[in-house]
Amino acid sequence: MILSANTAKAQAAAAEESSAIGVARTTEITIGEGYVTGTESVEARITVLEVLRGDKAWDLVKEVSPANKPPEAGMEYVTVRIRIEYGTKGGGDQSYGIRDEQFASISESGRQCERPSVAHPKPELSGRLYPGDTLEGWITLFVPVEDRKPLMTFGNNYNRVWFKLY
Repeated sequence: MILSANTAKAQAAAAEESSAIGVARTTEITIGEGYVTGTESVEARITVLEVLRGDKAWDLVKEVSPANKPPEAGMEYVTVRIRIEYGTKGGGDQSYGIRDEQFASISESGRQCERPSVAHPKPELSGRLYPGDTLEGWITLFVPVEDRKPLMTFGNNYNRVWFKLY
């Protein structure tokens, strides 16, 4: 998937607005995206706490389950530990579900990388948040081996937040 016709320009802009590892990013997430007519935005803080790549990530993925396979040629695993703080601004008492599918890795060329089908390191970033809750856990992504500055997004096509994986 190419994010725009001018991928180099789009990727440079995304990298410019991306949060570095350890820097919290405040964003609004929408409750009921696409499924109900009444949607509501709620503030959330997302922080990438740790990024492991290459052999370190593969060691962690392989340790989780013997069923996890090595990445395909030219790709490598990236394991990312993330904290999400679900705000109390807006949303009332509505909950918000977090899944690894809400995150994607984007190569330097602007292509969204295929998602690995693996058991994630524990604790896995998955659960339901209520106002004031915090969730912390790991997700696993693929990036091209030669890619020096991959990015990660959270969100959907209408509201994406960008993070550096380097």
